[in-house]
Amino acid sequence: MKTKLIALLFILISVGCSSSKAQQQVDKPNIIFIFADDWGYGDISAHGSTWVETPHIDKMISDGMDFANFTVNSPVCSPSRVAVMTGQFPARQSIHQHFQGWKAHEKRGMPDWMDPTDMSFPKYFQDAGYVTGHFGKWHLGWRSKDSPVETDYGYDEYATFNGSKTIDIPHAGSVGVDYAEKFIKENKDKPFFINLWLHEAHTAHYPLEKFMDQFGNLDEQKQVYASVIAEGDEAVGRINKLLKELNLDENTLVVFSTDNGPEWEGSEKEKIHRKDDPEGLGKYYSVGETGGLKGQKRSLFAGGIRVPFVAKWPKVIAAGVEDKTSVVTAVDLLPTFFEVANIQMPTDYKPDGESMLSAFKGKDFNRSKPIFWEWRGGSKEEYTWPTLGVRDGDWKLVVDVTGEKYELFNEKEDWKEENNLAEENPEKAKELLTMINNWKATLPTEPRASCTSIVRNAVKKAGKNKS
Repeated sequence: MKTKLIALLFILISVGCSSSKAQQQVDKPNIIFIFADDWGYGDISAHGSTWVETPHIDKMISDGMDFANFTVNSPVCSPSRVAVMTGQFPARQSIHQHFQGWKAHEKRGMPDWMDPTDMSFPKYFQDAGYVTGHFGKWHLGWRSKDSPVETDYGYDEYATFNGSKTIDIPHAGSVGVDYAEKFIKENKDKPFFINLWLHEAHTAHYPLEKFMDQFGNLDEQKQVYASVIAEGDEAVGRINKLLKELNLDENTLVVFSTDNGPEWEGSEKEKIHRKDDPEGLGKYYSVGETGGLKGQKRSLFAGGIRVPFVAKWPKVIAAGVEDKTSVVTAVDLLPTFFEVANIQMPTDYKPDGESMLSAFKGKDFNRSKPIFWEWRGGSKEEYTWPTLGVRDGDWKLVVDVTGEKYELFNEKEDWKEENNLAEENPEKAKELLTMINNWKATLPTEPRASCTSIVRNAVKKAGKNKS
């Protein structure tokens, strides 16, 4: 009798543990965000490219949902990534261009790094019991003696370039995947969040021989670019394959996107002229495609900010769906990830985005918040046209630095932004211009003093003392 009671107790404990683990999987699904670099909307074969091949992303599209109206919140890398990490438009931290060095930041009115004391969502995932990792590109600050490191933003493990724990830049995307795979295997029994930020297809280009051979029928420019894209695509395939092998795929949301549109093609063949990077190939091979969208990287027109966005989560996201109606953007990722992980948003935090989980589930997603953009390319006197933008409903307005030149598009009817309707719809243009001006008035005019380096502050202090 005693033996039977012990056996029964053992069964109940086992069932309880299994039930507890199953509940944990429901409450805390894994999340992997794969962020490529400088891919155009048309740099995917499923989006109509006739010479680039992306079988793994195409498979992800067939297994999940492909969004046609996703935009990032800057046409260059650093502010685009800040938007993802903070769920707020990067201008709220005076981050207008890519991080480079304190002298450039001083000239641009930027801080030297993203504020680690402000919102950085991995910290909240840690608090909720997730193990967090960041692998690949970082570029959320300039390295100095007093700059924060990745753990200050909420990461348990990291291996980055443009960060504080450098990994080799050549084939850095693949190296990042190596770290991500190891992290997944080691933490397969825990809920995990991973940022996997690929190097491809940013310059310098490092085409692998196996892909160069695969695309040997193309001209040299396309051969190099297709090879680099193929390496990024292979990275996506490796992650999805591993999740399947470990029986983690049904409990993991995988999102693929890219930080901005494709780089502009260079006019001459060149290698990157840096001592630490003598073999990388330059912009001559940047022949990415926007899918016919107007503009490219460093532009607030569609080709610079509308990028691929694919989400896969078996049993939650229906397979093979193209969503052409949901207007979603990068600042939506944070509230979406919070809702997916059942994490409460801090009460004193105001996101600029809103959760797109309803769209993932195939329900109507009716955006209630406008999307704003700021791009301070070029000189301070003549920022690159356009400088500001807003989308509200079906309408998008882009504006120059003076506020006097602007163009208006109906995004629902004019996906490629070919028809300026400002003269036909002056009231709508005026309405959106007012929205932009009101938003601009809420932005800081100086970077946060706590996010500037000792070197920069010392030089400024010395200058004041001289004067």
